[in-house]
Amino acid sequence: MRRVRSIGIRDRPTSPRSPWQNAYAERLIGSIRRECLDHIVVFGERHLRHVLLSSMSYYNGTRTHLSLNKDAPKSRAAETAGRILCLPILGGLHHQYARI
Repeated sequence: MRRVRSIGIRDRPTSPRSPWQNAYAERLIGSIRRECLDHIVVFGERHLRHVLLSSMSYYNGTRTHLSLNKDAPKSRAAETAGRILCLPILGGLHHQYARI
């Protein structure tokens, strides 16, 4: 039996007559499509899992969010000294800028 690596997303049916719950799921799915899957050709389930894991890591660790005052969900210290280095994410679809 083949073992499948989980990316931490589980299905949870929405409650009857609770359309506000569906909005959160639709927003997440739309963000994943617009920011990632619309720009990448996926070559199979294994590649899709890799792309989604990389996207999730970028979304939570690097991408800024207006609702968090332009910070990422995994907060990080501001780097003030050093040369700026551009690190490509998802094959150059996104970039992370860090000081070294």
